[in-house]
Amino acid sequence: MAAASAARAVGRRSRRLFDIFVAEVPWTVSSKELKEYFSQFGSVQRCQLPFDKDTGFHRRYCWIKFSTQEDVRNVFQKDFHILEGAKLSLKQQSHRRRSQRKNQSE
Repeated sequence: MAAASAARAVGRRSRRLFDIFVAEVPWTVSSKELKEYFSQFGSVQRCQLPFDKDTGFHRRYCWIKFSTQEDVRNVFQKDFHILEGAKLSLKQQSHRRRSQRKNQSE
């Protein structure tokens, strides 16, 4: 029983993703292009680029999710990031558990 619990805990840690928030994304850049750009710094697991259902355009910000903290550090070692002539604004996301988010919203 304890071995199964330990195995689940290791699995949860290995699935943990490390996020950066990217703002000022040019209208012409797609999630595929963002993922390709940021993959030079490490293993990009996901790129979330939300769209406005009324306009059909993306909202000019996204979240890039990396496999390791080291990948995120690699991104921030570069002074600035430019895509299609626009300087991106980046911020590392802090991780909060769902229970912490619920407590803050109440």
